[in-house]
Amino acid sequence: MLEARALTCVRGDRKLFTDLSLRVGSGDCLHVRGENGVGKTSLLRLLTGLAKAESGEVLWNSQSIASEPSVFHRELLFLGHRDALKEELTALENLQMYAALDDVQLPLEKALAALARFGLRGRENLPVHCLSAGQKRRVLMARMLTRGARLWILDEPFNALDIHAVAELEKLIAEHLASGGLLVLTSHQAVNLSKVKVLDL
Repeated sequence: MLEARALTCVRGDRKLFTDLSLRVGSGDCLHVRGENGVGKTSLLRLLTGLAKAESGEVLWNSQSIASEPSVFHRELLFLGHRDALKEELTALENLQMYAALDDVQLPLEKALAALARFGLRGRENLPVHCLSAGQKRRVLMARMLTRGARLWILDEPFNALDIHAVAELEKLIAEHLASGGLLVLTSHQAVNLSKVKVLDL
């Protein structure tokens, strides 16, 4: 269970939102919507612990995420606006690097199979700077598959994806939710998933 209690977020001299509460349980998807500048990304950063709220708290399984951040982060996958890939490394090396950072066992066969699933067979050993924006997003989808995190927090994950990749990502998310995973995402487009809860900022 991910829970936010009475969050207030201030950026500069602007109060983006106040007294915001939410709960996301096993198998739930929360779609955060709103115009640019209303605080969607700021909310995601609060939920991940990357930023601190003016007031209120975020809890994971009834414990404040600030009390044992390493325990929380082991179960968290956060993907922001930027690709967060090392451009000089290959697609495969990026997956392997993140697995090492996340302390996740990732056999070579599993890494290659994940990249192949998302249309990157034959491009595994290309430096990421040689890939298109859509292909870079597919590398991140392979990371989502191999990371093994219970909670996914995704900021505009459908950006730069063609219609086929959108369908693949929706299928991956559906698998994650069906296995008891949790998801919080922002998206300017409609989310074609079952059991989606909506939070309008």
